[in-house]
Amino acid sequence: MMDAPANQATLLIVDDEEEIHYSLKRYITSHLPCTILKATSGEEALSMLQIEIPDLIIMDIKMGGMDGLTTLKEINKRSLKVPVIIMTAYSTTASAIEATRLGAYDYVLKPFDPPSMMSIIQNALSMRRLMQKSVVWGVEEDQWGTDDVLIGSSAAMQDVYKFIGRVADSSALVLITGESGTGKELVARAIYGHSPRSKNIFLPVNCAAIPENLLESELFGHEKGAFTGAHERRIGKFEQADKGTIFLDEIGEMSMLTQGKLLRVLQDKSFQRVGGKDFIYTDARIIAATNRNLAERVKNTQFREDLYYRLQVMTIHLPPLRERRSDIPLLARYFAWREGHRSLSLSKEAEEFLLHYNWPGNIRELENAIQRAFILSRGNIITVDHLKTSAPPPSLPREQAEPAAEAPRVEGIEQALDQLWRQIIEQQQDKPLKLYQWLEIELARRAMEHTGGNQVQAAKLLGISRNTLRQRLGL
Repeated sequence: MMDAPANQATLLIVDDEEEIHYSLKRYITSHLPCTILKATSGEEALSMLQIEIPDLIIMDIKMGGMDGLTTLKEINKRSLKVPVIIMTAYSTTASAIEATRLGAYDYVLKPFDPPSMMSIIQNALSMRRLMQKSVVWGVEEDQWGTDDVLIGSSAAMQDVYKFIGRVADSSALVLITGESGTGKELVARAIYGHSPRSKNIFLPVNCAAIPENLLESELFGHEKGAFTGAHERRIGKFEQADKGTIFLDEIGEMSMLTQGKLLRVLQDKSFQRVGGKDFIYTDARIIAATNRNLAERVKNTQFREDLYYRLQVMTIHLPPLRERRSDIPLLARYFAWREGHRSLSLSKEAEEFLLHYNWPGNIRELENAIQRAFILSRGNIITVDHLKTSAPPPSLPREQAEPAAEAPRVEGIEQALDQLWRQIIEQQQDKPLKLYQWLEIELARRAMEHTGGNQVQAAKLLGISRNTLRQRLGL
């Protein structure tokens, strides 16, 4: 069995239908650089897993010999931490729901919608990478390895490390606060990775990247017919994360309605699917994060007061980079080392520049600055000129600002927008619109569908960078 290139994923398709293997392999490999392995039964799949652990398993429920559910149980016994997507051709989804309870990442009905299937595959692979890569802290430079590292020896970061050590062994709710780019997800993954639940799923959800009208369904699932387009029952993230950990990033962006359902989960671990009557119980540990001042949002009636106090079980604040300047040189060396530039050094003036810049984008901005500066330097020494060139420019005065890009001329688009605007205003009444945010996300989703999940083509179609596209999609 040939090894896949380091940058490629390995997928195992388990199905006794040759046509399914052919169609899935053809579609997946046309959108994703990967290696496809094949098994026609549960027994064959388990035998292959003794030799090689793939990044993702796509498996049918009904097969000759060992069925998919039994195979899934055996995979769980081995604690392989590999996501499994279940396929079923039957109209009833009871067995698929049971599969998810047993630890499957998700399930799809045959015949599946290719773009939706591709989206599930990419999300599952992203989750696999998060589960596979640990987060460590307090290590010396000569101990940096393949794991992600929380960098910093400042007193503020020492407090963060102590907090992780105190809460990791428990199942207590944790709230992580701090500005964007301070490393909140790294802290969440460190807590998960050092907890007794580390063998189970870690499921990140960016609450700000999902349209408000879809977030409730995403978290709690929905019943068939619950709303237009709900063609079958779907389980939500809380069911998927049962016995694992769910990370709710940007929790301050939740609507009041969704906050109410989350409050019930925090109180008695139960919820209802959208359109459902039965209460479902989940044993998911919740780690939440926000860059918002939740106390201010409570005052402005944008966040529930009872939920705010319920979230205050264990709270840790990540300081902005400007408040831990002594960590900046070490962070710069780490980012250079991680990109393979191990001989990179900073001039004295460059280090002074790094220490005195305010870094409004925090650690994420520093990482990008180091990467750009190294490219500009064409050598092993970064000077202050390289950093000044790579640092973000100040805002232009209004009269010097670049003109907005001209909208494409499409016949009838202005009339259609006029009609849509009137409908939105009539329906929203006095509620805040958040229309711009919704449009950005919706356009990103549609561009991905149009390009078959190709992020580069979708970003080019929208005239934005790939990183911006990924941010809007919560990837």
